[in-house]
This record gives sequence, C-alpha cells and structure tokens, in this order.
Amino acid sequence: MEHRKISLLALVVAASLGAGMPAEAKTLKWANDGDVITADIHSRNEAFVFAVMSNVYEPLVQRNDKFELVPTLATEWKLVQPDTWRFILRQGVKFHDGSGFDADDVVFSYNRAKGPGSDVGGYLGTVKEIRKLDQYTVELVTTAPNPILPLELATWYMMDKEWCEKNNSARATDLSKAEETFANRNANGTGPYKLVEKVPDIKTVLRKNENYWGKVEGNVDEAVFQRVVNHPTRVAALLSGELDMIYNVPLQDIERISKTQGFEVLKTPEMRIIYFGFDQARDELLESSVKGKNPFKDARVRKAFWHAIDTDVIGSRVMRGLSAPTGMMIAKEVNGYDKSIDQRPKFDVEAAKKLLAEAGYPNGFEVGMDCPNDRYINDEPICQAVVSMLARAGIKANLFAQTRGKFFQKILAPNYQTSFFMLGWTPGSGDAHNTLQNLIASRDPEKKQGIFNSGGYSNKRVDELTDLILTETDKEKRQKLINEALTIHRDEAGHIPLHQQVLVWASKAGIKIVQQPNALFPIRYVTMP
Repeated sequence: MEHRKISLLALVVAASLGAGMPAEAKTLKWANDGDVITADIHSRNEAFVFAVMSNVYEPLVQRNDKFELVPTLATEWKLVQPDTWRFILRQGVKFHDGSGFDADDVVFSYNRAKGPGSDVGGYLGTVKEIRKLDQYTVELVTTAPNPILPLELATWYMMDKEWCEKNNSARATDLSKAEETFANRNANGTGPYKLVEKVPDIKTVLRKNENYWGKVEGNVDEAVFQRVVNHPTRVAALLSGELDMIYNVPLQDIERISKTQGFEVLKTPEMRIIYFGFDQARDELLESSVKGKNPFKDARVRKAFWHAIDTDVIGSRVMRGLSAPTGMMIAKEVNGYDKSIDQRPKFDVEAAKKLLAEAGYPNGFEVGMDCPNDRYINDEPICQAVVSMLARAGIKANLFAQTRGKFFQKILAPNYQTSFFMLGWTPGSGDAHNTLQNLIASRDPEKKQGIFNSGGYSNKRVDELTDLILTETDKEKRQKLINEALTIHRDEAGHIPLHQQVLVWASKAGIKIVQQPNALFPIRYVTMP
C-alpha cells in the first residue's frame, strides 16, 4: 500500500510539470502535510499561505536572505511628519498579466486589506488614512507616531486593482464563511513567480516570471508543491527522489534523513510561539460541563491549567528536543524580548488541584479543546499529551483535532467558536508590539486590534501599554513598557505560552535553500544542482 501511495504521488508530480518547459529547466518538487488554503494574500494571516504566495505577491518592503528589511515595491520611504510616512513607489513594475503597478494599486490594497473578509488588517491597524500624492507616491497617516511602521508593512502585499475588480474580487475572500472567489484560486502579483495552477488539497504550481523587475538569485524555473498528508509517504517520496524537499520534517524521521547519503536536514529557530488560549469573553462556555458561568474568567483556573502542563515532557518526548519551553508570548529573536521575565509556573499537579478547588471546582470539570492536526510541528500529539496531563488534575479535555482550514474557520474572527485551544503566532514585524496588538490587546474591530485574540483576554492597562509601546522611541523606556505589559499578561495567565518551535526542513544534498525565522520560503534564493 505504501509503495502504491508513493507511485501515485510520482504520477501527480509528473503530471504537474509544465508542458513546453525547456529540457534544462529546473523544477523544484516539494511537499508539506498541510495545503495552501487560499491564493488570496489578504484572506488569511497564516504563515504557510505567506510562505507560498509571497513568491507571487510582493509588499512595499520585505526581508532579504539575511532577514534585513529592503526596498521592494517601494524604493524609499521616510517620516515626513510624526504621524506620516511617505513611500516612493518603484516605476516600471508589471503585474503578471502585463498591467502596470502604481499608487492606485497601493490605495486599493490598503482598502482591501482593511476591509471585510480580510484577515491581515492588523498589519495596518495603526494606519488611519492613505493618500495618493501622485502616480508613484503615497503617504500612510497613522493614528499616532509609529516608528516601526515599515517593519509591519513587510507582510502587507499589493494586489492589482483592475484585475480584482474585473474578476469580482475587490473584497477579500471571507474564509470564515467558506467563501469561494476568483482570487481564492488565482493570482496576479508582481513577484518573481506566477501562480499557474492551484488544485485544493492536491497541488499548487508556480512558474518563473520572465518579466520580473528584480533579480532572482536562484535557478528554479518551476516549483510544484504537493500536499502529502501521510508522514511516512512524504518522507519516502523524498528519499526515493520523487521530491526535492519537504517543508516540516516529522521529528521521528530527522535522524534517518540526516544519516541517508544524498540528503540533508535544515534547522533554524522559528520566531513562532505555540500557546494555549481560553475563552474569557463569554458568560458561559460553548463546550463545557459547567453551566451558567465561565470558569476561565477566574485567573486561578487558568493558572491551574498552566501548572498542570509539563513542558519538559512535551519538549523531550513529543518534540524530541526541538523546542524551547517559554513563559513569554514572544521568542528570544523578537525585538522586545527580555530573559528576566521569561518565567513560567512550575509543573505541579497538586498546585493545580488546589487552585481549582479554591475556584470552586474541587472535582474539576469538562471542556472542549480545539487543535489543528496539520499546521504546527506535532500539533495533535502535543494536544493529546496535554489532554492526559490535564486529566491528572481533574480536567477532562475533549480533544477536537481538525485540518487547518476548518480549525481557523472555527476559532478565528469573526466566529471565535472555541472554549480552549492551541494556536501559534509569529510576529510579522519581528517586534513585541505585533504580538500585543494582535493577540493580547482587547478586541477592537475599529482599530484592527485583538483580531487574533480568540479567547477575548482583556486588561485596560495592557491596552494602554500597547498604545504607548507603539509610539515610544526611547529604547530603554519602550522596553520597560513591554516588560510591564507582558508581566501583567503572564501573571494573569492570559494565555499559556508553551514553547518556541524549531523549523525543520529536509532536501536533497546540494540544493541551496534560505531558511528564515518567519517560516517564509523564498524560492528566488533556491539553487538546484
């Protein structure tokens, strides 16, 4: 049966190769267990969507192979007023269909990203207005001085106004409603690769943009992504030569791949923090044996959950040493990290039971638990381990593991249909404010704040600090504000940060790949032998 699966994969890969490609063309065949759930770059703020579609769409500024911020569709930018950034746009850039890129597309992309259906408006949450000064100049006006705005714009991608309007895609695809639009499966960007085919749950094919305005340092002409859910099948396809690379290696196979001649494993600490969250907004949980009240509104209950989770066991047994336990919602690579406040409660089942009893739950209670099974490294096994750990403290967590598409549709805005959940977050700007603004600050749709605060945690002082952190330019003062906000959140157990995961890919030896801590996959840097 395994051999048949691999053979079927080979047929799909072979069928995906573009007809008419020159014999010397380089084709990269790669796979992951999860799919590119949408081609609409404004529709889902999800790292794997960005990993693939950032090869097709481009922002005004982006990270290069050294993770430095560099000009992209903007050639320069400057602060012309305390609350106003001016961007000079690159001239001569063409979208993949040949139409020109200019300020109208930037204005359109701003309104689309902040409009209904979009999941990326948080990156523009501090921008209150966009002005077109001329065909190649725009200004972004912020609600208050924002010295880190360029960093936040690295994940805001430009779309073609005319193309979107012509194809009834002027509004972002609303995946929370399982909406289907032309932009959901098609794309028209300015990037180094074109989307030529997208078959949901099967494959996504990119082909080199021969009219690209910039330089492609690698030599990949075509990239064929396959979704291969089964871990053994995916690894076997790599080792048999049918795949050139796999994105996310099953941890149990790292040693075997490393020891196999002709293959190598790539590892880098990811800026992503894996964490658990609680519904603290509803008066009664959706999925719980407790009726008439919400136990997660009590910090003692949240702290009890934290005490009950043994991160050392998860790190050593489930993650096989490829994670770093943390007491913070930001990783050490993120600007604003301070080791002095990276502390977490000690694993202590008896302390957990005592807290539950003090809160009025001496026998524990039952609660639903949402978890993806194809998004993060060993996500479902982590959740299964936590279910067992919580049971020792008297908590019965009913695990509902699901594919990322269904998972995100359920627990993210606007539905927030969850009681207890696992999620991961990488701050796109590389700054602590991004995490505070999106995950920890109170939900405020008007400000595009707290969009990913699925549990509804809210603290007025943390909200005040989040605003102050944005505008503070003195490094030392800013760090004190960040520390205060994250300490309040930690002491209230607003979420349970679990660990920072390590990004693990594998490829045939000799393929040069740039691995970035934000988990994007810039194919422009891939060089094949």
